Amino acid sequence: MAAHIATAMKPKNNNSNSNNNSNCCSNGYSSDVSNGSDNNSPSPPPSPPKPRLTPSLSQCRRRLRSKTKSFVRRENLGSGLNFRRNLRYLLLLPLLYISGLLMCVGPFSGFWGYASVPGSVYRSYENFQRLWDDIRFDNSSALQLSSVWKYKRRVKVQKPCPNSTARNHFSMYRTSIMESSGSSGYLIVDANGGLNQQRSAICNAVAVAGLLNAILVIPRFELNSVWRDPSQFGDIYDEEHFINNLKGYVNVVRELPEALMERYDQNISNIPNFRVQAWATVNYYLGVVLPILRDQGVIRIAPFANRLTMNVPSHIQLLRCITNYKALKLSPPISSLAEKLVSRMIERSSMTGGKYVSVHLRFEQDMVAFSCCVYDGGEAEKLKMDSFREQEWKGKFKRKDRVIVPALNRIEGKCPLTPVEVGLMLRGMGFDNNTSIYIASGKIYQAEKHLAPLLEMFPLLYTKESLATPDELAPFEGYSSKLAALDYTVSLFSEVFVTTQGGNFPQFLMGHRRFLFNGHSKTIKPDKRKLVVLLQDMDISWKAFKDEMEVMLAESDRKGMMVPRVKKFNRKTSIYTYPLPECACLQSSNNSTFRLTEGANVLNSHHESTR
Repeated sequence: MAAHIATAMKPKNNNSNSNNNSNCCSNGYSSDVSNGSDNNSPSPPPSPPKPRLTPSLSQCRRRLRSKTKSFVRRENLGSGLNFRRNLRYLLLLPLLYISGLLMCVGPFSGFWGYASVPGSVYRSYENFQRLWDDIRFDNSSALQLSSVWKYKRRVKVQKPCPNSTARNHFSMYRTSIMESSGSSGYLIVDANGGLNQQRSAICNAVAVAGLLNAILVIPRFELNSVWRDPSQFGDIYDEEHFINNLKGYVNVVRELPEALMERYDQNISNIPNFRVQAWATVNYYLGVVLPILRDQGVIRIAPFANRLTMNVPSHIQLLRCITNYKALKLSPPISSLAEKLVSRMIERSSMTGGKYVSVHLRFEQDMVAFSCCVYDGGEAEKLKMDSFREQEWKGKFKRKDRVIVPALNRIEGKCPLTPVEVGLMLRGMGFDNNTSIYIASGKIYQAEKHLAPLLEMFPLLYTKESLATPDELAPFEGYSSKLAALDYTVSLFSEVFVTTQGGNFPQFLMGHRRFLFNGHSKTIKPDKRKLVVLLQDMDISWKAFKDEMEVMLAESDRKGMMVPRVKKFNRKTSIYTYPLPECACLQSSNNSTFRLTEGANVLNSHHESTR
């Protein structure tokens, strides 16, 4: 809803004696002279009035200005009254909209007898069965993976590249701003969340260390109650590579000096935890955190997710770029298997020139339960989901202030797409059954039932479990972050990436793909509000559905090339999703050093041979 701003009005000074012109100026505001203190000194007698038959030009101008100002004040007063009158309606409209939806799709819809709102009911599988013959015998030309993306843009690189002068800049920054070439102390952070939330915390920690001229201790990973992965930094990333690639920008050490450890009984957890507000500004860190760091010599911040604003100076922003695309390299065990999976996907995609589609499918049981969406499992599924929610989130969904309306969630595009919905969308966009698809996912909810129609539409369907041998995957079992890192890498080098639900995984991956592919994320991000309406329509023809999907693909192509306008410190979007223009200069360097794994070399050599 657009915001309405009332016009500022100056208060009008109403004088009780409207004919007393000695105390009131012609424009209606009190005179500074007449409102002063009483003056007993004699004043000269007034000059006799000179008769004027016609008003002078200056008098006409004054009268005109006076009338104009009076008119403007009346207009402003009227607009203010109108705004206050309209404000009541503006506040009432959202309430009417929500109450209407609750009546139509909520628990009271049955009493009122309303027909279901388009998109509020899951009928995708029924539609698949109805349209399957049309899909199978569709003889229109298939979409070639090599020509999916049509939008191109030359990425503008700032000259001179900040990367070439950054080390000198940090040297001058330490001397001028910090008034010392030495460090301010040691920074310790606890990274929480899953793989990519931890990645965000690491990048922000390096940026804060550069801002405060602090020595960064290798970040520690908190054990998350949802992900349940006990892995630490060295289990996921190459520590030596991380330290070496940040030299000259930020000093990184594996542990605190012995003297500081003795002060805290050899236990980092004994260091008092300093809580920083979310999205803290540069001024907050310099004004609040820095004095404590200098005084104590060490500071510990936990949790550290989203603890730094996106609006930071360019040389600090560059630290995020260097960390994310250069310093963070997967550990050898993960990168080795990831390289094999990428190579095997390329080999299995021979019919499409070694190119494949990756789909981030968030249809695991915990995601289905958390979304509170209703599919086609009936009352048995509802009871199962209620039980799972209570087991995992202990009454969170039973609070009195929490209203759950599954149909409303679906209309608003908050429900995870099912495998059959993904299949229908991709076939509608023109991908045929020769397309190789990699599914990046955890354990699919009722996999045998829900994956069956997707397999009918796309027989060349692969997962990390089908590409790797049981022996290769054995060291990763039970480590969700390590498994997610494999999915991330295979998805990173796909020709097309499909995101079906929000979260850190697709946001980071889209940004990483923009960095690698000259600014284009090469990502299909479906309009789920529109999609659920189409998939509920039991009268829609296959041709009409295809037309809508082609429009949706073209829109993803257009948005994939979007680069936010960034002027100094006014960035409003995440640099991890939209790394350009700030990170563009890193692309001009040896690009292979910025790859997440050596699997990129396999992909690059294959693409060179097919050009």
